[in-house]
Amino acid sequence: DVYDNSVATLHFSEPSNRLSILSEVVIEHYADAPLDFMVEDYALHYPFNYATQERVDLEPFLQPVYPEDETAVRDWIKALGLEQRPIQTYALLDRINQSIANGFTYMVREEPGVQSPVQTLRQGSGSCRDFAALFMEAARHLGLASRFVSGYLHAPATETGNGATHAWAEVYLPGPGWKGFDATEGRLTSTEHIAVAVARHPEAIPPVAGSFFGPSGMVPTLTVNVRVHAV
Repeated sequence: DVYDNSVATLHFSEPSNRLSILSEVVIEHYADAPLDFMVEDYALHYPFNYATQERVDLEPFLQPVYPEDETAVRDWIKALGLEQRPIQTYALLDRINQSIANGFTYMVREEPGVQSPVQTLRQGSGSCRDFAALFMEAARHLGLASRFVSGYLHAPATETGNGATHAWAEVYLPGPGWKGFDATEGRLTSTEHIAVAVARHPEAIPPVAGSFFGPSGMVPTLTVNVRVHAV
């Protein structure tokens, strides 16, 4: 797609009562020291301005996805005391990350879609994708390019096949480039995080999307099994 994500498209010529998607990959990670990166001098402290050419390329990731929530996001950032300037750029982002991880209640949501930031702020709870969307929108409100990431997290549950997809946000920092912030875990992404797709909009990269035609009153069911293990 436009973000260079790998996308498989399926069309069926005959009726069927079942669709099974099996995917198995082996990957090698190199980011074993998440904090081992150097930010360009001009971007060490916030606020800063992206270089002109970089800003042209980053513009889509600077525009808010939920402009109607801008006031609520601004007030939340202000309540965290993050408008004090100057502040170290990484410290600013880490504070937002920690504030979401420690200030909101994680919940598994089977409903499709992503909560808007104002929904998450009002309810004080959300799923990993909701927290990632809130972090992303907060970063953009501060003028920092951010994007939504969908993937997997290697954790004990995923060793037995009880895992699920995971989501986090990335911020573009001059020097190291895109750095991942997991607002559910309250930490930078590491070798345990396996990115599958990135996008400007959280709704743009569901793992599986599509439609079908069937008998009236038919209720479709979906079963997901995710297993992630170290080799």
